[in-house]
Amino acid sequence: MDKLELIASKLIEWGNLILWDYVLIYLLIGAGLFFTFRSKFVQFRLFGDMFKVISEEAVEQSGKKGTNAFQAFSITIASRVGTGNLAGVALAVAIGGPGAVFWMWVIALIGMATAFIESTLAQVYKVPDKDGFRGGPAYYMEKALGQKWMGIVFSILITITFGFIFNAVQANTISAAVEQAFNIDKVWTGILLVVLAGLIIFGGIKRIATVAGVIVPVMAVIYMIVGFYVVFTNITAIPDVFMLIIRNAFGLEEVFGGGAGAAMMYGIRRGLFSNEGGMGSAPNAAATAGVNHPVKQGLVQSLAVFFDTIVICSLTAFIIILYDNFYQASEDGIQLTQVALSAHVGEWASIFLAITIFFFAFSSVIGNYYYGETNVSFLNPKGIWVNVYRVVVLGMVMFGSLASIQLVWDMADLFMAMMAVVNLIAILLLSKVSMDVLQDYVKQRKQGKDPDFHYKNVKGLKNISWWGAQDEEK
Repeated sequence: MDKLELIASKLIEWGNLILWDYVLIYLLIGAGLFFTFRSKFVQFRLFGDMFKVISEEAVEQSGKKGTNAFQAFSITIASRVGTGNLAGVALAVAIGGPGAVFWMWVIALIGMATAFIESTLAQVYKVPDKDGFRGGPAYYMEKALGQKWMGIVFSILITITFGFIFNAVQANTISAAVEQAFNIDKVWTGILLVVLAGLIIFGGIKRIATVAGVIVPVMAVIYMIVGFYVVFTNITAIPDVFMLIIRNAFGLEEVFGGGAGAAMMYGIRRGLFSNEGGMGSAPNAAATAGVNHPVKQGLVQSLAVFFDTIVICSLTAFIIILYDNFYQASEDGIQLTQVALSAHVGEWASIFLAITIFFFAFSSVIGNYYYGETNVSFLNPKGIWVNVYRVVVLGMVMFGSLASIQLVWDMADLFMAMMAVVNLIAILLLSKVSMDVLQDYVKQRKQGKDPDFHYKNVKGLKNISWWGAQDEEK
């Protein structure tokens, strides 16, 4: 068994080397810059609109309402805000050095444009279902590009990545945090997670949205309060922290990690894992929203990337970097974050973080589950396969609670990279559609209107199931 695990580990390591070092790093940054310039810096230009549209209620059309903008935001934040923010940042800083944080910021700021594009496309090509709407990359690959095979490949990858591997990562982090804080055997944590997750995921998107809409805002606010407390009580050291991050990012502070190259690689990896911009995951939740213009949900998902990385991840990074001799700590992952926070605010922090990561990562489990469910429905709409998928997800939650941390994270990196490559190719090919839809939004906004979309507003749109097309079919 050990030999098989070693072979698997080497194959995964080789796959990560090829995809991350030679493909994804260039594709991700290139696509983000392309969308940023082509959209005329939409993530900064319409930053104010993001806060306005997130509070809008779901619009009912033709008997369909869907989730509201905030619920769709909560589902994606539920998936985004989890181990990537608390454990992933710790791994990035411990292995890549403080400079990894700089590259997390970079990938987030340009990733906001990518997130906007993919989620806008998901809204344009969404389809009505019994719960409201569903959609995502598989749907725009089939409908807009006419490449169903591509949608099938993506659906398989996202189902494996989010439903199985990422949920194993979340469970792994929860069980490690609980063990560190309460000395509870990982088996019991795994059983509890399976029971709780089962109660929610068998309840459908409405229950998932409701639970995420409660858990995520409350825990995020509490964590931010504690994080800002650490920052403000160490405010005089913050300029030095920024200088350390920047110097290490460009190889001027080599005492940490593996220098500039390691800082860039781990920052981009962990940044993408955390904010998911361009990965193709968030569009599955974005498609569920009942908004009156696709761009509105694109803006909401862009804001989610900002909130996830620039706010939450930065707070975690500061907590760790402000911890004396953090680079010599024997702990890794969530346990490093626990030790660092305990040094700042007291021993209660370990218990607090265990509870926080439990709720953050648990909300990620149910958010990740939904991404897979949407794509299982794309592959085969019959209910039996969704139930089979649910059972396998719960099995992976149990497996992750007990697995080796490094192997699980390496598997997550590999499948995340494959998924992102397929999605980035698709949205680059569909960039004209997203730009035309954005132009329609801006035009109506300049006219003083609350933008309202009809598929005929954009010339050449085809295979649309909503946005006025549903009324014409009657």
